[in-house]
Order: sequence, then C-alpha cells, then structure tokens
Amino acid sequence: MIAKSEDNCQNLMTNPGVGPLISTGTVAAVGSGEAFERGRDFAAWLGLVPRQYSTGGKPILGRISKRGSKYLRTLFVQAAQIILMHPQNWHKLSFGNWQETEAPRMHKNKLAIALANKLARIAWSILRSGKAFDTHRIEVTAV
Repeated sequence: MIAKSEDNCQNLMTNPGVGPLISTGTVAAVGSGEAFERGRDFAAWLGLVPRQYSTGGKPILGRISKRGSKYLRTLFVQAAQIILMHPQNWHKLSFGNWQETEAPRMHKNKLAIALANKLARIAWSILRSGKAFDTHRIEVTAV
C-alpha cells in the first residue's frame, strides 16, 4: 500500500480525519505542496474558499467557488463531516475550541466546509514542512 510506504502520506494521516485515500490523493495531486505559496492558495485550488465580492470597500464572502479538484474537495468535506459527527472528541483536537464556539452559530453544512478548509490548510502545512501534525493542544495560561 502506497500510503504506508510514502513519508508524505504517513505525515498527512496524522491530520484528523485524513486516511489513506485523502493522503494518497493529495500527494498524487500536489506532491510536496510547493506549487502553492500558502495554505489558502491550496484551499482555493480545492474550491473550499468563499468567493469574495467587494462593494464600497466592504468585502462580502459568498459561497465556495467549487473550482479545482472535485475529488479531493469531496474527500476533505467528508472527513470534516466525520469529525463533526463526534463532538465528544473535539476537545482532543488542537482546533477543538474553534469547533465548539462555531458549532452553535453555524449551520452544520457551512461548518463542515469551514472545517474542510481548515483541514486542507493543515494538510498543505504538513506537506510543506515535512512534519507530522501535532495532535496535542497547546494550553495558554496567564502569567
């Protein structure tokens, strides 16, 4: 199996919700992520970034663009939906606090797209750095 032998795939599988299909698909499509300058560019290539309109100097965010790789976008959205199905595990994730604050105010589909965007940006970061995802939450304490 390619996912077990490829280092980039193994690193990607440390990202929550990412398994062998997403990791091999991402590595096959983008390699080490050098084609993208930042994570937002990768997420935009997948079609997970909202369209931006500007009128009177005020930016308005619209629907996701749905451009780019439909296969990978679908896989990342499905991974996000799986994570959202288990709220008891959110506190274990480094972005769990974000999920807990956004879940009550966002529709579940919009939250899934936002989480898929976040997972895609993390995946790009993992590919560029060559390091595994740090699953430990960093607690900030007041001094």
